[in-house]
Amino acid sequence: MTAQPSVRPPRTPSGRTRRNAEKWSWVFMRITGPVLLILIVTHLFINLMTGDGISQIDFAFVAGKWASPLWQVWDLLMLVLALLHGGNGMRLLINDYAHHPWLRKVLHSALGIAVIGIIVLGALVIFSFDPCPVDADPSLLPSFCEDVR
Repeated sequence: MTAQPSVRPPRTPSGRTRRNAEKWSWVFMRITGPVLLILIVTHLFINLMTGDGISQIDFAFVAGKWASPLWQVWDLLMLVLALLHGGNGMRLLINDYAHHPWLRKVLHSALGIAVIGIIVLGALVIFSFDPCPVDADPSLLPSFCEDVR
């Protein structure tokens, strides 16, 4: 009887196996999916079903929401989880369909740059949004900016 060769998981340069990384990636997807569902459904309900519905959504509505730290954190959490969840799914697709190691490396790098870049830009927009800039034409600003000046 011949002995079957053991199949070992891929090793990192430090010698550790990557089996746990894939397990935690799977766990991350299973946790963020339902969390995202709750965040997005609540976001849509608040924005579309309460008040005047879709007709209420304009610059002033967004400015009013982002004046509250709760909605800033809520929207940032949605952004970060959605991009990490989608980026992780895309990483799995790249692993499945990019057969050349150099192509896989290029696609993983591009994906990482895109995910990090969009998270950084989105966070900057959320936390540095100023609905009443000082040098803006007053006729273009929402009515609540008159009270601020």
